[in-house]
Parts: sequence; structure tokens; C-alpha cells
Amino acid sequence: MKKYFLLIILLITINDKGFSQLLESVDKPVYGVGEKLSYKLKYGIFTAAEANLRVEESREKFNGKPAFHIIAEGKTAGTFDVFYKVRNKYESFVDKNTLMPVYYTENRREGKYRHADKVSFDHNNGKIKADKGEFDFKGKMFDFVSAYYFARSLDVSKLKTGDKVVMPYFLEDGVHSLTVTYMGKEQMKCSLGTFNCLKFNPTIIPGKIFKKNSKLYLWVTDDANRIPVKAHVEVIVGSLTMDLTAASGLKTPLNPIKK
Repeated sequence: MKKYFLLIILLITINDKGFSQLLESVDKPVYGVGEKLSYKLKYGIFTAAEANLRVEESREKFNGKPAFHIIAEGKTAGTFDVFYKVRNKYESFVDKNTLMPVYYTENRREGKYRHADKVSFDHNNGKIKADKGEFDFKGKMFDFVSAYYFARSLDVSKLKTGDKVVMPYFLEDGVHSLTVTYMGKEQMKCSLGTFNCLKFNPTIIPGKIFKKNSKLYLWVTDDANRIPVKAHVEVIVGSLTMDLTAASGLKTPLNPIKK
């Protein structure tokens, strides 16, 4: 559940041989300093958790280059906070020119579980240096937060329904990947209105939380912002739903469908 809590909150990027050209197509970010996004994660009618993401100007330069400082924070709420307290904070420093991560930190408190890490990315040599050692990688590589923001700036206009892509990221002392299927376009309603969206289906692994046939769906605005507005997944008992509750400081104003 630890990983999927953030998977539901953050849509991360794609990396596949068939999409190598797509990964190189980022021209400039669709986000900027001052952007703030807020989400609620609900279990049935109850709010189980809240998450906030914001973009700031980095006070520090990396290799003499300016960077975005992107912060994502998640916490449990209400009754869930009593029985299983979560306080997670993820920070990513992203090169303003390449939109690739250069430094990443995480501080996680989930019940009795504790995990902290400081991670440096060497994209020229395909090396990750973390608190518990060094890791090799090939091609593009992200942390959980920078991946989501990089993905928003991609040109996905050539994606076809049924296309499968693989998303790489570093988390919990290792390199991971997640397969995602593009499901096409669909209108979806959230707290801020109804939007034209792109629909995705990330693969999940059955276990103590998810059913054997559980499906996770994500809806992302089909506009210049590429913001996740809704997510839904069935669990062993009931379902979890993510909902966009606030958005400010956007480069492009949100444009909900007028009924």
C-alpha cells in the first residue's frame, strides 16, 4: 500500500523503446514556479488522505544551473489518521533546461515504518547515488516526483488506445518500473468541474490490499496542463478514489466543460 498510495496521487512518466522519441520531445515545462495542486483520497465516502504538490524556485544551483524545487506531501486524515498515521514528504530538484532530476529527498512515516533517503542523479554516466549505495540505469530515469512533472510536458498526441508503456523511477532503495496502458479519451468529473481527459490504466499487483482483478484508472486533463483530476481503484473491501480539490498558479487556466 505504501507505493500505491503515491501511485494514485502522482502520474509518472513513460519510457519504452517505441516511445524513445516521445521522451525527447519535451520543449519547455507546462508548469512553473507558484503552481499548487491539492488532492483528497477517499475510501467510500470517507476522506482517507490528503496530498499537496507545489513548485518553487530552488535556492541552490546544481552544476551551476538553475532548478525547480518540487515538493509533494501526503498525510492520512480523519479516522484513518488515528489508526494508521502517514506523514510523507518528497522533494525533487529538477534542471530547468532538461527537466531531469538532479537531487531528490524523501522522508516517510507510515505507522511504525520509517524511511529517509537522499539521492543524486548522474545522467551522463547512468549512476544513482543514494544513502544505501549506488545504482546503475540506462536511458531516462526519474524519482517519483520529477517523473510526474516531466510527463506533463510530453507530447502524447500520437498515443493510441491500447498502447502500453513502461515507467522508470527510483524509490525505496531501488529502480522500479510500472506498465501503463492508454485507454483513450473520456470526460471525468472532479471537485473543480468536468474535464476532457486522457484515461490510463497502471498495472497493480494483487495482495493484501488489492483484489486479483483490481483495476487502477487515472484521468488526466486533455489540455496544456496534463493534471490528474481523478483516480479509482478497487481494494479487498470497497474502493479508493482520488480527487483534485484545488489548483492555483497554473500556466494555463483550467477550462471545465460547461453544462
